[in-house]
Amino acid sequence: MTSTLTEATDPWCLREGESADLLRGHPWRRFAVLGDSVAEGLCEPVDGYPDVQWADRIAAELRAAAPELAYLNLGLRGLRAHEVRATQLGPALEFRPDLALVVCGGNDAFRPAYDADAVDAELAAMVEALQAAGADVITVGMFDVSHSPAVPEVHRANLGTRMRRLAAHTRALAERLGTIHVHLTDHPLTADPSIYSSDGRHGSARSDAIAAAETLRRLSHHVHPRTSPAQQR
Repeated sequence: MTSTLTEATDPWCLREGESADLLRGHPWRRFAVLGDSVAEGLCEPVDGYPDVQWADRIAAELRAAAPELAYLNLGLRGLRAHEVRATQLGPALEFRPDLALVVCGGNDAFRPAYDADAVDAELAAMVEALQAAGADVITVGMFDVSHSPAVPEVHRANLGTRMRRLAAHTRALAERLGTIHVHLTDHPLTADPSIYSSDGRHGSARSDAIAAAETLRRLSHHVHPRTSPAQQR
């Protein structure tokens, strides 16, 4: 996969020095990641973009501002939401994070029998347990992968409906539970083929760079609250 852009010139990525400004004085020292392949990191390489996955990028930028940051990524490809909770919540709590990223449900939404309420319950159980242990929690509405050129046309509409339902439910859950929510589903590039991998299920290195930028900007809003809606992305 090729691109005429590079991360340095991509208008949707971080500018030089931006991350340091965004995260200056952040309070986090123990960052845990729970989830499926999006958390694990299966981005497809793109010329001009470092082959560093989303969660690792976030950890690196947090550590640049706080070198003592400890980082644990439990993400594992193929897991559904209930499997993430069953296998990762316990180890995450043992790690004692003060910041946790929870991203899952995509593998559930890929199935025609996707049960949004069941996924909500699993996400809520993880978020509430992490918050009760003292962690700020990041939740995510993922890019709508139904726009990937690798998704067969016959499946595109139904998959898109399920992915957007997952995003809407996750956003509502985030509002109810007070998470730091990153909504990528309606990003201006969600239908751009350059952000998707050739497998029709994952993103490219460009999508991970963009997702990292949006995540760091949301974290900055948490650390340095803005009062003007015009300053919110």
